[in-house]
Amino acid sequence: MDLGLSGKVAIVAASSKGLGRAVATTLAREGALVTVNGRDPETIAATAAAICDETGGDVLEIVGDVRNPHDIQRLIDETVARRGGLDLLICNAGGPPSGTFASFPEDGPWLAALELNLMSTLRLSRAALPHLEARGGGSITNIVSISVKQPIPHLILSNTARTAVIGLAKSMATEFAGRNIRINNVCPGPTMTDRITSLAASRAETSGRTMEEVLAEDAQEIPMGRLGEPEEFANVVVFLASPAASYVTGVTIQVDGGSARGLM
Repeated sequence: MDLGLSGKVAIVAASSKGLGRAVATTLAREGALVTVNGRDPETIAATAAAICDETGGDVLEIVGDVRNPHDIQRLIDETVARRGGLDLLICNAGGPPSGTFASFPEDGPWLAALELNLMSTLRLSRAALPHLEARGGGSITNIVSISVKQPIPHLILSNTARTAVIGLAKSMATEFAGRNIRINNVCPGPTMTDRITSLAASRAETSGRTMEEVLAEDAQEIPMGRLGEPEEFANVVVFLASPAASYVTGVTIQVDGGSARGLM
C-alpha cells in the first residue's frame, strides 16, 4: 500500500531513541521529509545520520526539550522555514518516574508529569496547527501508553498525565475535523525499548531478580507471548499519520500484543 507520504513534511518529537526513533525511521523509509528532535546534540545528530544511512531519506535534526515552550516553538518554526510547510506532527515525550500515590506526596512530581506529557502535547499541537491549516489539512498523532486503557501498577504519574492527553486529543479531533486535521493516539504496550528495560531493571532490583527474569515474566502476561518490537509500533503510528488513514480521527488504538483486556 502506498501511504501517500512521499515529500510530506513530518516532525517527530523526542525521537533520538526508542519509539520516537522507530517512527522517524519508518516515516523516512516511506519518503517523508523528517525532522528528528532530542535534548542532546550529539545523540540527535547521530540519530539523524543513522536514519539517513538506513533509509536514504532527508532527515533534519533540531535540538530541544519538549518541556520547554521556546524549544517547541523553535522546533516547529525551523522545520517550516527549512521545509516550506508542515503536514504531520508526532507528539512524543519520555515517561515520568515510577512510583505509587504515596511516593509522590507533593505537587512537584505531579506538575512535572503534566508538563512533560500533557503540556508538551498541547504546545506542540498549538504551534503546529496554523501550518497544518495552511496546507489544507494534516495530522497530529500522539504517542501515549497502554496505561490510558489499563493503568499500570507503580506508574501513577504516567497513568494520570497520559490519560489527560486522551481527553485533549478527543476534544481537538472534533474541533478540527472540519478543517481536515486529524488527531489520533497510539498506545504502546510492553515494547523492547530503553524505557522498558530501565523499568524492568528497577523492578528487578526491588524484587531481587534479574532483569531477564522480569522481562520473561512480563512476556508471559501478554497473549502473544512476547514483547513488541519498536518497528511494529511505528508501522501503526505511520499509517494513522498518513493520508492512507484519511477518514480516521479521534481514535485511541493500542499496539500491545493483546495486553489490554478492556472492550474499548
